[in-house]
Amino acid sequence: MKKCFGKILALLLSVFVLAGCSGDSTEKKEEKSPDKITVWAWDETFNIKSMNIAKEFDKDAKVEVVNMNQDDIVQKLNTILSSGSTDGLPNIVLIEDYRIQGYLKSYPDSFADLSKIVKPEKFAPYKLAVNTVDGKYYGLPFDSGVTGLFYRRDYLEQAGYKEQDLQNITWNQFLDIARNVKEKTGHPIMSLDPSDLGLTRVIMQSASSWYTAKDGKTVTIKDNKALKYGLNIEATLLKEGLVEQVSDWNGGVKAVQTGTTATSPTGSWYSSTIQGAKDQSGKWGIAPIPNLDGIKSVNASSLGGAGWYVLKGVPGEKKAIDFLGKTFASNLDLMDRLAKEVGVVSTMVEAKNTSAYQEESEFYGGQKVFADFSKWAADVPEVNYGKDTYAIEAVMGEALQRVVNGEKMDTVLNEIQDQVEQQLNTSN
Repeated sequence: MKKCFGKILALLLSVFVLAGCSGDSTEKKEEKSPDKITVWAWDETFNIKSMNIAKEFDKDAKVEVVNMNQDDIVQKLNTILSSGSTDGLPNIVLIEDYRIQGYLKSYPDSFADLSKIVKPEKFAPYKLAVNTVDGKYYGLPFDSGVTGLFYRRDYLEQAGYKEQDLQNITWNQFLDIARNVKEKTGHPIMSLDPSDLGLTRVIMQSASSWYTAKDGKTVTIKDNKALKYGLNIEATLLKEGLVEQVSDWNGGVKAVQTGTTATSPTGSWYSSTIQGAKDQSGKWGIAPIPNLDGIKSVNASSLGGAGWYVLKGVPGEKKAIDFLGKTFASNLDLMDRLAKEVGVVSTMVEAKNTSAYQEESEFYGGQKVFADFSKWAADVPEVNYGKDTYAIEAVMGEALQRVVNGEKMDTVLNEIQDQVEQQLNTSN
């Protein structure tokens, strides 16, 4: 009898324990199904505004967008991901194209596979390359960094140039234009921060080149013809006083919006900054970026741009992927609105068929700006940025100034090649 009672008691206790465990499991499941999707992004007038508009295209999704400085996003991602925890991470984060391979390689199991919603035929090939690892797509392309030569029609006309004179030119021809514009109008051709190698990046990518080889790892600084060409162009602009030297982003914005400079060779996203000077409406045009003399290249390149990424293991992961699938991955009506209201040049191939891409821009003198950018985007060469672009540029920063000061290009780049290899071997 005692044995029978003991068995019954044990059975009852196990039932209560299982019931308790079942309750805990349900509680945890509810905790891991949050109502809202959190997003980290920067730039209230561009990226943040785009995400807020996207929310209107999926009424079922509850999306909270956190406006955060890009440097803060980078710091927080690095800190939390390196801890091995997901606590404090958002569901979706915007990451710049130059940085993403670093995250995908350093934290390979931290980002969700988006291959189900990213259809390669839908996007410009060069934007997919940065998001891909072993044939899987971990990022959803957002804005295009396709470049253009923004120019003041009135200043160029004063110097004797017409719109057709800026089509498919080389950078050496651009230098000649800069000299003539400075002589005849007094305006520097562009602003330039000597510590910023953005222009050299533009030049390298148009020649299918980067600081590293196609594997994204092997450093190719000392024998890199496109890199030497880009540094030489920047050095010439500085040495001949053809530019307005600035020390930061705000200096460049001021140079454009006050009417100081005659051109700005940069990414399409800069259009919103240029259009901030309302009094200059009708005075601007956009031409294809120049190519390289004597080096195989195209009149198309990229600068900047970013993509949306979903953090793996963060509660709400499936909802986040579903939201991106209904919006940035497929919705042409959204792309149309983003072009009209934000100025986003989409990397979605079919966006060129939306109404915004057929419209003439009053600010740019009646030019079909989005149609042109879309056409140039199709020609941008694919480049593997690797994961060390900014680490390399931290060392490369002195190269331009040394060349400007008269040191031989080969000597400078040979030394920097050694420094970069040592630094990467140490940090990696």
